[in-house]
Amino acid sequence: MSDKMLLIKGKGGLGNRMLSAVTGLVFADLTGRTPVIDWRDGSYAPIGENAYPILFDTPITRKIEEFDAWTGPVSPAVWMSQLKLTPQEMLEKSGVKNQADPFLYRKSCTDLSRLDAREDVAVFWSYLPKFGRLAGHLRRDPRFRGRKIEDVVSEYLNRYFTPNARVRNEVEAVVACLGRPLIGVHIRYTDLKIPLDKIKQTLRKRLAEKPGASIFLATDNAQVQAEMLAEFPNLTHTQKYLTPDGSRLHWPTSEVAKVQEAENALIDMWLLSRADQLIYSRQSTFSITSTFLGRLKPGQLDDVDGRNLKIVAKRIFQDYA
Repeated sequence: MSDKMLLIKGKGGLGNRMLSAVTGLVFADLTGRTPVIDWRDGSYAPIGENAYPILFDTPITRKIEEFDAWTGPVSPAVWMSQLKLTPQEMLEKSGVKNQADPFLYRKSCTDLSRLDAREDVAVFWSYLPKFGRLAGHLRRDPRFRGRKIEDVVSEYLNRYFTPNARVRNEVEAVVACLGRPLIGVHIRYTDLKIPLDKIKQTLRKRLAEKPGASIFLATDNAQVQAEMLAEFPNLTHTQKYLTPDGSRLHWPTSEVAKVQEAENALIDMWLLSRADQLIYSRQSTFSITSTFLGRLKPGQLDDVDGRNLKIVAKRIFQDYA
């Protein structure tokens, strides 16, 4: 095991932080560092508890708490003697106003353009995955050269993000009750609203091709869930808490049963990955993560924003920013 460490901190929703963590895990392998994932920000477990080893059966054995008292050099230096902080706390402490800046993470994330940082401890975080920024490194490394990024991401997700027993058991129980073919539908409709009419239109098209197909719906909006249930028969969804006002659920200050609701979200994510056909929007990294988990092929995917050039360009830019 390497004496050099990469602390991978989380910010954002499950899809964001899982795919961002994969970026960090790949970077750890590129730099010969041992990774440790730190999700103590309070979004998916009580504040101060690391949600990552609670939600996943992980091969990572080092504990993030080992580094809270670290006083040696850190890459970048802004984290020196502050490794217990979350990215959000670091941003607030730095007086950052515009947290929508796509380059914001660079000030408090180890430099991804180089692999030779001398510090024994480095910190990685980003709000979105940054595989584009690693592209040159990947081409030069024989472990990654010539491989599709989709295959690399799937490999790392399966290695480091095996859900805990409750999630796995619930997924298998639901799958056993669903018929085939199975159409998965993901509708993000709280702080981000994907085009609901396009989702419905695409679902009607697929049902016309496959009458009687089972439908699994994952959504974060109670009203949308009720609307879809009323309009489409043979639709199944899991039981989870949805905010009555349509607001986002997973926040550090929310008062829900955080671990339970995080597990419920993972159940949805893994069920979507088991679909024969998935209807989604690339705006949501939750959906995209499901496509990687299930190794779903292009013919199995209906991205309702796939021809939205503004969104496509934005995602490509964010990958390299």
